[in-house]
Amino acid sequence: MITNGAPNSNGSPICLLDDDPSVLKSTGRLLLSAGWSVEPFLDPHSFLSYAKANQPRLLVLDMSMPLMHGLEVQKRLREVSRGTQVIILTAKDDPALRESATSLGAARYLIKPVADEEFLSGIETILRNS
Repeated sequence: MITNGAPNSNGSPICLLDDDPSVLKSTGRLLLSAGWSVEPFLDPHSFLSYAKANQPRLLVLDMSMPLMHGLEVQKRLREVSRGTQVIILTAKDDPALRESATSLGAARYLIKPVADEEFLSGIETILRNS
C-alpha cells in the first residue's frame, strides 16, 4: 500500500485498477497529495482477491484492460465486496458503456483526462455518502 501517513477515515485505502503503470502512478500521487492512502493494482485478478479479503470502500477502475474488461471487474466485485463503491476513469466516452457501468452500480463515470478538482471532489462525495 502507498500511504503518506494520512489514511482514509476508516483506514481503508482507495484502490486503483488500471493496466497502465503511468496512470496508476499519477493518479496515486494525486490521491496521496490529497491525504488518501492508495492501493494500486495492474491486474484485475489480484485486485479481486484483495477486495474479497479487505472489502475496500472505493475502487477507481479503468474500463479497457487486456486481462479483464472493467464491466467484468464490476460484476465480479459485486460478488466478493458488495459495498465497494466504483468510480470509472476511462478514455472512452461511450454512452452505451457509461449506461452499462452505471447499471452495474458505478457511482461516477469520468473521462480521462479529468480535472483534479472534479476527481477529488467526486471521491470525497462518494466516501462521505457511503
